[in-house]
Amino acid sequence: MGTSVDEQLDSGQAMSIRTKLLSWYEKNKRDLPWRRERDPYKIWVSEVMLQQTRVDTVIPYYERFMRRFPTLEDLASASEEEVIKAWEGLGYYSRARNLHAAVREVVASYGGKVPDDREAMRRLKGVGSYTVGAILSIAYNQRVPAVDGNVMRVLSRLFAIEGDITRTATRRRMEALAAELIPEDRPGDFNQAMMELGALICSSSSPECARCPLHRECRAYEQGRVKDFPVKRKGKAPVPVSVVFGRIVDEEGRILFEQRPKKGLLAGMWGLPTAEREGDESPQARLERYCAEKGIAIEPGPVLGRVEHVFSHRRWQGVVVSGRASAGPRSLPEGWRWVSEAELNSLALPKVYEKALSADQYPVQLELALKIEN
Repeated sequence: MGTSVDEQLDSGQAMSIRTKLLSWYEKNKRDLPWRRERDPYKIWVSEVMLQQTRVDTVIPYYERFMRRFPTLEDLASASEEEVIKAWEGLGYYSRARNLHAAVREVVASYGGKVPDDREAMRRLKGVGSYTVGAILSIAYNQRVPAVDGNVMRVLSRLFAIEGDITRTATRRRMEALAAELIPEDRPGDFNQAMMELGALICSSSSPECARCPLHRECRAYEQGRVKDFPVKRKGKAPVPVSVVFGRIVDEEGRILFEQRPKKGLLAGMWGLPTAEREGDESPQARLERYCAEKGIAIEPGPVLGRVEHVFSHRRWQGVVVSGRASAGPRSLPEGWRWVSEAELNSLALPKVYEKALSADQYPVQLELALKIEN
């Protein structure tokens, strides 16, 4: 077990870390659009988008989102479908739903002003300790830690922390340590500097210790054990699941879509009819049976292609089957709809369904995004 925070950190060491890190940050920080802001709403949006997503990927989405919803009130007054459409392609769609619900709560309960109180922020939907720390330190200049994956990696190496970073106790220990390090005068810059150091220098696979401004303070470097940190238990491999996607059209050329359940994988998103397969049942037979269970009669056709998509805990191994709606009168159950080609552009679709819709053009698709889109 490691030593306590008090034993690890003295005032001279803390001052050295602050001074060196902030000096490095001033010279090396990236020019990112949200860093030109002190608007808590815009900082909030950027921090939510950056969860589980690379900075380079986020920038165009952030800029487009801000053009569409330039103020918190604009986002609060939008429909969920508009918000999801603006988020389309970023994945992890629960982030967008939680953000949308939270800004509506800010309008309803706080007069449209993002709270500058730690406890009030934590009560908002989807807002955790990291997001609270980022907003309060950057927008409101409060001395609150913001500990994300990059910061945990830096702290674990800096102090050779043996605790598993997936454990709550280890995270709390790191938050306490970060709180001790934050200077009174520049808390937002310090938090961003820690994140930037983890992103640019203290990377997980190839840390550049010779370029690190803190290598003289780093215990892992001193011990020659940088690659041993952070300590993290291995997660379970995604479970393979065989599925069939239906690309079913009617006599007008419209495509059949279903809305997924409100909870679970791709919750509430629109997509092609999707059924899990077991045993030796053919993809066509499984799709026909699935639609029949919903009261929809179809005539399945040939296989158009295959789509593989990896979520954080599931690996969909999909077969895309063509089909036509059977002739005669028909009605659709709740949560199902026919969508014309023109309407497709306005429908927010998870990436896996974009791939499935193009399966006839690209017979074998492989998506290794390693993200859960719900």
